Parts: sequence; structure tokens; C-alpha cells
Amino acid sequence: MPSSTTTALSRQPLTQVLRNVTDPRDRRGVRHDLPTVLSLAITGVLAGARSLTAIWEHTTDLTAADLRSLGVEAGQALPSEPTIRRVLQDLDPTGLNTLLRSWLCTRTGTIEGRTVIAVDGKTMRGARQGQVSAPHLLSALDQATGAVLTQERVADKSNEIPSLPVLLEPLDLDGAVITADAMHTQVDTAEWIAQRGGHYLLTVKGNQKTLRRTLKNLPWKSVPSVSGVDTSHGRRVRRTVKAVEAPAWVDFPGAAQVVQVRRTRTIKSRKHVEVVYLICSLPMTDAQPEAIAAWLQGHWGIENRLHWVRDVIFDEDRHQLRTANGPEVMAALRNLAISLIRLFLGPGVSIASTTRSLSRRPKRAIRLLTQPTP
Repeated sequence: MPSSTTTALSRQPLTQVLRNVTDPRDRRGVRHDLPTVLSLAITGVLAGARSLTAIWEHTTDLTAADLRSLGVEAGQALPSEPTIRRVLQDLDPTGLNTLLRSWLCTRTGTIEGRTVIAVDGKTMRGARQGQVSAPHLLSALDQATGAVLTQERVADKSNEIPSLPVLLEPLDLDGAVITADAMHTQVDTAEWIAQRGGHYLLTVKGNQKTLRRTLKNLPWKSVPSVSGVDTSHGRRVRRTVKAVEAPAWVDFPGAAQVVQVRRTRTIKSRKHVEVVYLICSLPMTDAQPEAIAAWLQGHWGIENRLHWVRDVIFDEDRHQLRTANGPEVMAALRNLAISLIRLFLGPGVSIASTTRSLSRRPKRAIRLLTQPTP
């Protein structure tokens, strides 16, 4: 994307971007345009609405001035809950994700000078229909900002491995670091990331038994370490990181260094030790152990920063919108709400506290959609 186009897009408020979403409805009889319905739905999710009924109820509580900011003119009837439901379930999630991804990617940050993208998946358990499995969505999260850049639905009867290239294909990976769990420690995946100009940090576990045994047998006792302590969440976790250049006989494409992370968790005086091995395509001259530790911790944090938020704060696993594209579109709106809060209010802000605040002060939520980027 040309820099001038990127700059222009980055300055657009979200409501302007939503005008480019394709409306799947027949134009005859449409009473509420698509950007308005989407803006009302996003505002409701920002306020912590957990269901379509809650979104509609939040809409009915907005003042005339608030509604006008979102495209509802004075005297115009509000969209009903069935209208909101039909619009969201018929919307093309691919087109929506494409526009949101383009807008969000202009706002990525860096960690240790690099864009770092964590990839992980989540199943929408509440959307299961009879014998049809629940949708499984693979997400890409910008570690620096906590914004969810994009998502991709994993094909039924498949897994995340072939979906990772599809998810990341539209992103500019030049110089970026991709972090992923052990499932994605695959030769083809590593080669694909390298071909796109990116780098990887991948966990090695039981699915790569020979490689893990090789890494475990390296002379770790003689390797200097970097250590840090985390005392959040009522526990004490010491992480000790060691890194060595990957020997030539480590059989994995592009591997430049091997990392050992020892985690010692202390909870009520009881210790639990876990040792994890990773491979990274960046040489040690470009990625010191401190940077590797930060990227790894950022990847582990996707569970709390995204999956936990969607499950607990937005109650996603009990949301029973099952038909058509509804589950995927609702997940996209939740991802967007999380991203907006972190982009405009700070990556460390509490999502739960913020949604409660936005429910009491809807004008603040509306500004997240209507204000241009400073």
C-alpha cells in the first residue's frame, strides 16, 4: 500500500471506513443504511453488550444527538433487534475483515524495534449447531498495541496449520516477527514466513519429538542466562532465558538461534517448573534474549488479552447467534471493540472497567468511532 494511501487511511475515522462495507441486502425496502447499523452494533459492544438484544437496548437508550452522530436522523425509527440480527448474519465477514484490517494495520506498534504478531486460535463454543462443529477462528494480534489485526475462520474438519498463511497473507511481514504455538512449528510454515520477508519465534514440543530432543541435549549448563520475576495475578513467576546460535545440524529451515525458557511458578509456597524450547529465525545479533523473552511473554499473553476478554467480559462462549455468518461477524466486532479501546485509551487499560465506563458515557464510545486519529 503506498505511503500516501496509508496515511490517508490512518486519518479516517472508523465511521468513514464502514461506508465501504458491501451491503448484502436488496436495496428495496432498506430503512437503515449498513454503516449506521454497524456503528450502532459496535457502540453497543463497546459498552459491554453481550447479546443482540443488549445491543438493541443500548441503542434505545442513546440520545437524539448520540444517534445523529451515528447516522440516525431525528424522527427516524431505530433498527429493531431482528433487523440487527439479519444484517449481521448476512454480512460478508471477509469483506468486513479486509476493511478493518487495512485500517488497523496503519496503527501497529513495535517491540524492541520490530512489529511482533501473535497468532492463536479460539473456538466459539456457543455457536455449535447440532452435528455441525463450532466455528474456530484464528486471530493475529499486534503485541505492541494489543489490537487484533485480522481473523480467519478455520475450515471445518481441518486445523490451524493451513489457515496461518491465509490469515497472514494480506499483512506486510517484511521484518516482522511471527510468534505461534507448537502446532505451527512446521517446515512449510517457517519457509512461507521467510519467503514473505518475516521472521518466526516458534515453540518446539511433542509434535516435533526429534527436534525437541536435539534442542534439549544442547549444553545449556554452560550458557549464560537472563532472568526476570513477575508477581502479577497473585503468583510469583521467575523466567530464566538462555539462547545459543543454532548449530548447523539443527534440522529446521532458517533457524538462527535456539532458546530455552525455564518458568518457575510459586503459588502458596508450592513451586512448579516448566522448561520450554523455541527456535527463532533472527540471529542473536538482531534479537537478544531480553527481546526474545518479551516477544514470548507477549505471545503467552494472547490468552488473557484476547481469548479471556472475549470469553469472560463479552461472554462469547454462551452467545447463541449460530446462523449464517453471524458468529464470525460478532467475533470481528468484539475484536474491533477491544482494539479501539487499546488504540485510543492505551494498551494496558482494563477492558472490563472501560466497557462499564462506556456504557455510562456513550458519547465516549461514539468518539472512538467518529474521531480522526490525532
